[in-house]
Amino acid sequence: MVAVTTALITGITGQDGSYLAEFLLAKGYDVVGLIRRSSSFNTGRIDTLYRDVKISGTRFRLYHGDLHDASSLNRILREVKPDEIYNLGAQSHVRVSFDIPEYTADVTGLGTLRLLDAIKDVGITPRFYQASSSELFGSSPAPQSESTPFRPRSPYAVAKLFAYWTTVNYREAYGMFAVNGILFNHESPRRGETFVTRKITRAVARIKLGLQEQLVLGNLAAKRDWGFAGDYVEAMWMMLQMGHPEDLVIATGESHSVEEFLEEAFGHVGLAWRRHVRFDPRYLRPTEVEELRGDSCRAREVLGWKPKVGFVELVQMMVDADLADLRT
Repeated sequence: MVAVTTALITGITGQDGSYLAEFLLAKGYDVVGLIRRSSSFNTGRIDTLYRDVKISGTRFRLYHGDLHDASSLNRILREVKPDEIYNLGAQSHVRVSFDIPEYTADVTGLGTLRLLDAIKDVGITPRFYQASSSELFGSSPAPQSESTPFRPRSPYAVAKLFAYWTTVNYREAYGMFAVNGILFNHESPRRGETFVTRKITRAVARIKLGLQEQLVLGNLAAKRDWGFAGDYVEAMWMMLQMGHPEDLVIATGESHSVEEFLEEAFGHVGLAWRRHVRFDPRYLRPTEVEELRGDSCRAREVLGWKPKVGFVELVQMMVDADLADLRT
């Protein structure tokens, strides 16, 4: 009988978690997701995957736990004994991290420490993927690669930097197979509506359908390396299949400004963005990151990975999905 690989995903209700769960289930994995206890459900992105655990053959399960709570992590690890762990859970909104820096540091930074220490304490040997971020590079000039100095410019980035070095430390101190995927911005129709890309595509759809008139944004000059989340979760999996652990940059190698994103999104539905977009300084960060553009040559060499969805296709995909959603 062939053994089935079990993966534990924190942050499974988010954009990346939902795509990764689908990807792993298609590969025959058993998938266990960590979700926080709440009075309301936040499982919309994974509802199509859920089946009652009492049904024979169910390969997707959810456990209540929290990166705040080491005891819950220990309990779940002892029960599940996963072969692979993907730590995607975080307070991941950069602008919001300036408003709630302590919470961001606790979940995004110390949450990684709690999880790695729980792995050590339980005595299991899973392969561990840490969702790192291009925000680590901050003010370092583009393009950014694995050798680029980290210069974080937000509480979120500082917390991710702590998580990055904690992962490296546990790899070196305890011989864990633990890797950091330094992923540049990746988007999809499942992106949260408070993130600038989805805020734009949702507004484009609403303006096109006559449901709103204006979109209010901050810095339009900021440039980011935007890829498709569905492509990037494949890179996560590929990193855990490597012969030895290595931290890698995952990126498209192209950067586009927020203004370019606006032009493509509004233009896709025949609208002029300047007629509908208004600037508000409240949406500026206290410290801005001007350009992030990744050099993923090492990942392409080691993994054979490259993005399949380009910038224009990504923007149009997101606008079309929001239009379809609002029309139903």
